[in-house]
Amino acid sequence: MKELMKGNEAAAAAAIYAGVKCYFGYPITPQTEIAAYMAKHLPESGGVFLQAESEISAINMVYGAAGAGVRVMTSSSGPGISLKQEGISYIAAADLPCVIINVMRGGPGLGGIQASQADYFQAVKGGGHGDYRLIVLAPSSVAEMAELTVRAFELSDEWRIPVMILSDGVLGQMMEAVDMDRLPPVRNFEKPWAADGRRGRAERNIINTLFLEPEELESRVMKRHERYKKAEDELQKWEEYMADDADIIVTAYGITARIALAAVKRAREAGVKAGFIRPISLWPFPKRAYDGKNAVFLCAEMSTGQMIEDVRLALEGRCRTEFFGRTGGVLPKESEIFERILEINGEAHG
Repeated sequence: MKELMKGNEAAAAAAIYAGVKCYFGYPITPQTEIAAYMAKHLPESGGVFLQAESEISAINMVYGAAGAGVRVMTSSSGPGISLKQEGISYIAAADLPCVIINVMRGGPGLGGIQASQADYFQAVKGGGHGDYRLIVLAPSSVAEMAELTVRAFELSDEWRIPVMILSDGVLGQMMEAVDMDRLPPVRNFEKPWAADGRRGRAERNIINTLFLEPEELESRVMKRHERYKKAEDELQKWEEYMADDADIIVTAYGITARIALAAVKRAREAGVKAGFIRPISLWPFPKRAYDGKNAVFLCAEMSTGQMIEDVRLALEGRCRTEFFGRTGGVLPKESEIFERILEINGEAHG
């Protein structure tokens, strides 16, 4: 049955459906509804909700629960995610699964509470120290907030890589109909590595991220990167619209993608051969989506330009790239992207 839900509420409900046992967090706009929903409903399903004294405490509680082998989640926004970065690096170094939701707000610094996409670099390039990656998924609807949250727990357990859901203040706060009965089935994974007592094993499991011998540390880092390379091959996810014959392809993610797609459809109606690519996995970035395309690429973002760097890397200099962005919490307008498409089309045929 469909239910009208905020994006934040849909993500929290989906996490409970997926079997999350612990949620540790701290209030910050515009993601506080996740914590509020968890506080009310997670104990009802036998889970533990705890509002930590800080974001730093929360992420280290996630580290402990993940190490014990339970499904665990945290969420925050902007400055809170920044405070969690050291803990995220530790969790990645320990090869522990967890789900982190970032409902992005304007920055840098305290910035503002309106929506943004300026945390892209922090998410996909690694905001903490050391050689590590996060799997990063970007929903563009409230229903996808729920679906990708379930998927995030599965991917994290399967690959032993932390997963970040990169949402934004619009998706977190907007309300849409969600059919929770249509969520994908929950998959559970054995965790023989968990530090949960001997459980019949001869040896105790020990989780450690400190290796003083450089050769041992290098070996562990490189082994992890072999897993990252495999994930890059297998986990690329995207959607596209009329991109095969397009002269201009608009590429965008999250809430901006919905606005961009409307502009592309309007351009098609006006006789412009426009297409659209929406990355769903931001890491691994869906490079294959750009293979074989010969067009001008217009990257639309709520930032001064971050994902465009990965678009350029995917294209390897084959195609011209252009950018349209709004920042500071300003949402792009369909008309603005449409006009930019017309400008590019006029330049090509003028």
